Amino acid sequence: MSQLEEPSDAEDACQDAFVRCWERIGECREPSKFRSWLLRAVRNTAHNHREYLEVRAGPPVDSLADLAAPSDPVGDLDRKERARVLRSALRDLDIMPYEVIVMHDLEGCKHAEIAAKLGISELMSRQHLSAARKALRKRLAHEQHREESSE
Repeated sequence: MSQLEEPSDAEDACQDAFVRCWERIGECREPSKFRSWLLRAVRNTAHNHREYLEVRAGPPVDSLADLAAPSDPVGDLDRKERARVLRSALRDLDIMPYEVIVMHDLEGCKHAEIAAKLGISELMSRQHLSAARKALRKRLAHEQHREESSE
């Protein structure tokens, strides 16, 4: 597992973790284990932040249509098959990432608007969008690999 490269990235991850812990302090059921609870939250947040940075460093995906474009892993599939695979992949998403990706990429909502509608923070909206896109890319790449191996 690689570390966050920039000190500012590590600071952002720590700050996000501390804010999240402050908001959810009531979820720490065993005060004697507060230290491990806090460290786990910081570690998980840093891991998520690192994944977020890796996705952001990759090629940009401006919309769901870009995921199924010919330059993408399912590019060899015909248009109807791509649409079927994409709909199936969307159905497999958890509800929150599904809601966020539909609102952001299909309806054009901004993260602040999504956060207000879904009762989550803007940061969580961004994280759900990143997770949804990552899951869709993985599923679409799997479908392309399956298609190629069946030929």
